[in-house]
Amino acid sequence: MDGRKIRIMIVDDQSLLRRGLAALLNRNPDMEVVGEASSGEEALRMAAELKPDVILMDVRMPGMDGVTATRELVRSGTAAGVIILTTFDDDEYIFEGLAAGARGYLLKDAEYDELSQAIRTVAAGESLLQPQITTRVLKEFSRLSSMAASRPKARPLVEPLTERETEVLRLMASGASNQDIAEKLFIGQGTVKHHVRSIFAKLGARDRVHAILLAQELNLV
Repeated sequence: MDGRKIRIMIVDDQSLLRRGLAALLNRNPDMEVVGEASSGEEALRMAAELKPDVILMDVRMPGMDGVTATRELVRSGTAAGVIILTTFDDDEYIFEGLAAGARGYLLKDAEYDELSQAIRTVAAGESLLQPQITTRVLKEFSRLSSMAASRPKARPLVEPLTERETEVLRLMASGASNQDIAEKLFIGQGTVKHHVRSIFAKLGARDRVHAILLAQELNLV
């Protein structure tokens, strides 16, 4: 970000949860909750008006659910990054949400610091998955392997990944952040970012999550 506060919109049909999250996040000096929506339909209207940087999206809501709302937001060309908030029994939504264009998945019981860092990560243009969610995404991907229309289309690699890029990719698939990868491989974060960009280019991936799914299809992870 350029020094201004990260503008956040919270979408959940439970008003107490929305207000609680807003109160917590507004404690961060670099964040501001600019809107709260109780449904997917309301989220679409408010996002167009408020232009948030990050949208925290519940999955299960009456009317338009979070997955559909995410899909429509992405289609509308919103610049906001969507983080879907989920529970452990929402497995059936995980792959659909990512395929719809969500930039991250976070468990609702995530710690305050973890949620805050996730928002900063997505606001910076990156994607994220908690390690617990990464495992479930890969399992869901395998389960839905027969649904070709819903899968990201992996193309054969014109240029193979280097050994180091493969290491970085596998750590990404484990849920590691750029900082985690840098520490594990004893390299700088700038070098990690260079490898990540190269991986995206070779896989034809739009972001971190998409890269993991495409790598799974190509049996790279």
